[in-house]
Amino acid sequence: MKCKSQVEIKDPAITQTARGGFMAKGTCPHHPETTVCAMMSKDNAEKAIKAGAKKAY
Repeated sequence: MKCKSQVEIKDPAITQTARGGFMAKGTCPHHPETTVCAMMSKDNAEKAIKAGAKKAY
């Protein structure tokens, strides 16, 4: 099941892609078995880590 709507990521983990970009990866709050990811800038990734997101790289 996939959500077509934008949702806030539950338990986000900030990861780094092979090309050096950053992405937040977690689960959907409506369907816990579904993963959700969002691409983000380095500045936003650092802000998310300071706000409590797990660093996974």
